[in-house]
Amino acid sequence: MGEWSLRFISEENFTRHVMATIEKYGEKLDSYDIKKFNSNTIDPIKMIFDKTVYQTSWEEMIGNEIYRQRDKANNNDIGYFHQRIFQFLNNCRVPENGKEGGWDVIYHDDNGIALPDGDIVHTVYVEMKNKHNTMNSAAAGKTYIKMQNQLLNDDDCACFLVEAIAKKSQNIKWETTVDGKKVSHKRIRRVSIDQFYGLVTKEEDAFFQMCMVLPKVIEKAVSQELDNKIPHDTVIDELRRIAESTGEKSEDIAMAIAIYLLGFSTYKGFPDLAGSITSLEQREQELLQRLYMYAKAYNNHRTE
Repeated sequence: MGEWSLRFISEENFTRHVMATIEKYGEKLDSYDIKKFNSNTIDPIKMIFDKTVYQTSWEEMIGNEIYRQRDKANNNDIGYFHQRIFQFLNNCRVPENGKEGGWDVIYHDDNGIALPDGDIVHTVYVEMKNKHNTMNSAAAGKTYIKMQNQLLNDDDCACFLVEAIAKKSQNIKWETTVDGKKVSHKRIRRVSIDQFYGLVTKEEDAFFQMCMVLPKVIEKAVSQELDNKIPHDTVIDELRRIAESTGEKSEDIAMAIAIYLLGFSTYKGFPDLAGSITSLEQREQELLQRLYMYAKAYNNHRTE
């Protein structure tokens, strides 16, 4: 990959960290069958609206939902990447979950840390968020109170809310609302991740530098880690099998029935299919028979 250009982290440590993140992705690459697909209970109404309004195919809709489920889990892995990289940077430590006050990162420098308003502290306690809008007002208030308590216990520190995806590059007083009252403190700050990198590494564009080498390191790590991890999802095939068993001539309606049965199998007016969908491989014949009975009743109702 050529000469290593980052001075604040070694190529070995950076590669190790990227590979650890990739391994977490790998855990999400298990193939999806209908049981795994419905483990979080999909919203059939939304799926049917989306499919019809956006004029997409069932294959695309199911594929999009599987991607959404994987992506939701992967957001936590990106949080892992943003947080855990600081264990390799000078003067930083990443406490184990629940330890040292539950902070995501603690940055300590014996030589002092200069804040924008001229204050000098020796420790910064960090709560890290992926995006600026991921906290609701209750969570923001709770986090702010935690930071206030830290300042009360340590008058030689500051507390940062560090955002990976902030509205803009910034290091400002965090102004929020606690119990209906607007609050702010010059040592409780809202900081974009590029500025936190700059503060820790003493290199203003350190985050930019990291981003520039990241694609090649990921590509190399993926080629080593994920060659044998290609998922083979079977959800659409299983749903089609259920749809075909309904006897409904319209593919869209038959697939809609199959989708409804994933989310509404215990609702009034639907067949008593509790457990059948989630254990399809053991009770397929029973399920298909019941689906047939339901489809027949459904067709009779339509023709009345």
